[in-house]
Amino acid sequence: MAKSSFKLEHPLERRQAEAVIVERAEKSDVPDIDKKKYLVPADLTVGQFVYVVRKRIKLSPEKAIFIFVKNILPPTAGMMSAIYEENKDEDGFLYMTYSGENTFGMLM
Repeated sequence: MAKSSFKLEHPLERRQAEAVIVERAEKSDVPDIDKKKYLVPADLTVGQFVYVVRKRIKLSPEKAIFIFVKNILPPTAGMMSAIYEENKDEDGFLYMTYSGENTFGMLM
């Protein structure tokens, strides 16, 4: 069986370091995400990752979204690699939850 080109280009350590699991918070009013596991480049900021999540859940512009790591809101300008290193689980994954609220008070 041929090795994956991704595996050949990226060592195991780097592949594990880029693995992020994103799940919706229990009582959140935003839609559930279609894909929970992401390979996130180390140079991506939290703000850029939030944009990716917004697109995946097709969140309307008037809705806010908040990403949490261990129930703490990471800085938007923070690097995902730093957040990963500080908060990764013992299994090698970074677990994040997202939640939202309607910032303009509009009802659907």
